[in-house]
Amino acid sequence: MTSISIKQELDDLLISTAQEGASDLHIAVGRYPTLRIDGRLVPLSNKELLTPQRAEDLVFALLTESQREIFLKRKEFDTSYEYEGKIRFRVNVFYQRGYVSAAFRLISSKIRTLEELDIPSLVYDFTRPSQGFVLVVGPSGHGKSTTLAALINRINHQKYAHIVTIEDPIEYVYTQDRCIINQREINTDTESFGTALRSIFREDADVILVGEMRDPETISTAITAAETGHLVFATLHTNSASQTVDRMIDSFPAGQQDQIRAQLAGNLLGILSQRLIPKTDGGRIPAIEIMFANSAVKNLIRENKNHQLDLVINTSADEGMISLNSSLAELVKKGVISLENAEIYSTDVNDLKMMIQRK
Repeated sequence: MTSISIKQELDDLLISTAQEGASDLHIAVGRYPTLRIDGRLVPLSNKELLTPQRAEDLVFALLTESQREIFLKRKEFDTSYEYEGKIRFRVNVFYQRGYVSAAFRLISSKIRTLEELDIPSLVYDFTRPSQGFVLVVGPSGHGKSTTLAALINRINHQKYAHIVTIEDPIEYVYTQDRCIINQREINTDTESFGTALRSIFREDADVILVGEMRDPETISTAITAAETGHLVFATLHTNSASQTVDRMIDSFPAGQQDQIRAQLAGNLLGILSQRLIPKTDGGRIPAIEIMFANSAVKNLIRENKNHQLDLVINTSADEGMISLNSSLAELVKKGVISLENAEIYSTDVNDLKMMIQRK
């Protein structure tokens, strides 16, 4: 098969991904090309099973020569791919059992608002301060990047600011409105998150988006950026506000933890945790936990009592805080999601059931 026809086959698969309303496309040897639709894997059985050569050809059709060299050396590679300026994907290419595989994540060309994402508009409060640290957390594939894009775009339309994003790879592409937006991609525009963050202090940035905090250096520099007058947004693959604080502090040696704890307590604005839950009528909807860093939250972080953060969230509904179970219970009571799915994503099923009975 010629390189042109292989490229066309890949583009056809990506078009199908968008047309079927899928979130992901998987290329794996011995399987049909497979879509993820509403969280379920759906094989395209009308296509041919992927042989090692066909899988490699499809994946290499999207990589440049230099990208192939990096992939062959590192055995994995992150990039983005855009089809005719209409459909954009985040791509991870990797080896498994010596075979080339890939996962394509569809990125909407439209940056949706929080209202369109079914996330309370009070989350926009995180965009109002001129400085501070905001975290959007949750499992992979549960909409963190989409929520962050909504927040960044809100700033783009509401403020006059210089926004710098550091991503691996760039996902949503912003149309600049009131803001200057510079988007930097790891490996293409900068060597690493740490390198890019250190440069931020010389780039006259007002707002910073860190696509992922992967190491202590990135975490420390991001907190310092918030401390020195920047509004910083970042993500972590954690499941709750309390777990997020623990993960960040525990990533440092014992001798540095008190300093990081004090910096975090002093600069944290809040943490949004989210899960995308299958709806009873199709599609998915977010269940969320919102923690605003009020004085009680800051004191608990400073005093290393992170296990008590859940209690503050549960008793601070009047300040706009929402527990994950409260969000799940509300969705169950409205008939939007099933009790079974709510229990799958709940961290305390007994508490969830009691909340549902009370609502």
